[in-house]
Amino acid sequence: MADQRSHASSGGPNDGLICVGILGSARGLKGELRVKSFTADASAIASYGPLTDETGTRTFELKVTGKHKDQMVVRIKGVDDRNAAEALNGTKLYMLRDRLPKTDEDEYYFSDLVGLDAELADGTPFGQVIEADDFGGGPFIEVKAPGHGNVLVPFTKAAVPLVDIKAGRVVIDPPDGLLEPGDPEPQDGEEA
Repeated sequence: MADQRSHASSGGPNDGLICVGILGSARGLKGELRVKSFTADASAIASYGPLTDETGTRTFELKVTGKHKDQMVVRIKGVDDRNAAEALNGTKLYMLRDRLPKTDEDEYYFSDLVGLDAELADGTPFGQVIEADDFGGGPFIEVKAPGHGNVLVPFTKAAVPLVDIKAGRVVIDPPDGLLEPGDPEPQDGEEA
């Protein structure tokens, strides 16, 4: 099982849609934008055909024109100036799941993980996966765990040794200290 085990983000409110990227700030004066791609190959985001917003009502035809740091630079058909590009900043890009390639064994789309029951290695029920993402520090799952609140668990083979989509569960083996209570909040008059 690979440690980097997914390459598209959680879907939106419409069943069957998977978020494959998010538009960033405008670049230049002719309508180019930065895009954070959630696809395994960042430059492949334009190869899936037209993408939509989360409602499925707006479509975007992307052409990759370059790369800037860890983001792709794209042109979108019909977006010809900086003002039009800036208006799209923060727009999430979606596509139908059935247009994405099949996953390999032990590879998952983040949306596959949301809603799975989480249990500890000894079989103790722990909670439910409510989010899966990667903000640059490595993939993680967020588990809503009664008595622990929301717990971020690194999505690695060591911390999540079993994912069983068909059975609707993940097994977590949290790193030492992850489930320990934090320091109590200082009371009025106490120093932090």
